[in-house]
Amino acid sequence: MITLDQYNFAGKKALIRVDFNVPLNSNYEVTDDTRIQATIPTINKIRKDGGSVILMSHLGRPKDGPTEKYSLKHLVKYLNDIFQTNVQFANDCIGEEATQKAAALKPGDILLLENLRFYKEEEKGDVTFAEKLSKLGDVWVNDAFGTAHRAHASTAVIGQFFKDRVCGYVMQAELDNAQKVLENAERPFTAIMGGAKISDKILIIERLLDKVDNLLIGGGMAYTFFKAMGGSIGSSLLEADKLDLASELIAKAKEKGVSLILPTDSIIADGFSNDANSQIADNKQIPDGWMGLDIGPDASEEFAKVIENSKTILWNGPMGVFEFSNFAKGTIRVAEAVVKATENGGFSLIGGGDSAAAVNNLGFGDRVSYVSTGGGALLEYMEGKVLPGVKALD
Repeated sequence: MITLDQYNFAGKKALIRVDFNVPLNSNYEVTDDTRIQATIPTINKIRKDGGSVILMSHLGRPKDGPTEKYSLKHLVKYLNDIFQTNVQFANDCIGEEATQKAAALKPGDILLLENLRFYKEEEKGDVTFAEKLSKLGDVWVNDAFGTAHRAHASTAVIGQFFKDRVCGYVMQAELDNAQKVLENAERPFTAIMGGAKISDKILIIERLLDKVDNLLIGGGMAYTFFKAMGGSIGSSLLEADKLDLASELIAKAKEKGVSLILPTDSIIADGFSNDANSQIADNKQIPDGWMGLDIGPDASEEFAKVIENSKTILWNGPMGVFEFSNFAKGTIRVAEAVVKATENGGFSLIGGGDSAAAVNNLGFGDRVSYVSTGGGALLEYMEGKVLPGVKALD
């Protein structure tokens, strides 16, 4: 795999797959620019070498072709400010306008193409579409780790049309940090798994049981474990078809000497809303009609103590419904503990998605070791799967 530092872009047109799938408000303003900020070093390196930059990305999930709210044109002014240059925009990602604008680029110029997913061929991994995109540049750079687990036209299929395929800084950092946690973890190694469903995390939990010292489980998935242990969980989230699996995971952890820690208590509510009535309950004795929406104060402190004494931490998934302020305390306490462990010399990897959003929203993004830009991609990589977007760089 060729890395960015091994390649000189002088006189080259670099076609870069970036992940600019960022949230926009009703005025089409960027509300979280983490993914854009992450790509700045890659783009600057190419321009500094004397190359020109052609950016291609998707935004959202457009269903029926071009849609105003998913147009990448909304990012142009934002990119102008970041790069202090006049970023050009092509109203299509293939076709005459894109071809002409790409051909006219001078060293240091930046061209942003319209949303790739306005074409169904992108997600289908269409070879002809990939070839049309490839005609725009001399060298392909993949810096979109967040979509590396998809065999889409621009993330993987396109690689076959380039002699020079280069791994961008975001992609490289993601792979390096994941490897550090998987293969070179300093102990004690603690993994924190949250989110709604065990089924989303089965493979990574099973793989981590061979690697970690402690596995903390919070979020909605915890209640399936308590039900499997014979507890009463009220109307908390339950995957009834995963009860046997939960019991198996508990047994496997014991067999491997892994400390699997479930939250002892929850903040429960009588409805799924921030304003619902709430109280604290033992997780095996949640009354009928009540549901667990956050880990409780005792669990928060127990989790924090384990985390603060850890040297390597992997965190994927919130501890509760953290978008409701009244049920965010557990996630905040865990985030604070991860920061403290990092400040004490530990290494912390925040695994994309909701946990990355939580850490960034709390202003802790620069106080942990690494915040992944790819939730699903990181999970699949850590499960041991080959990511098409990474394989295409080899």
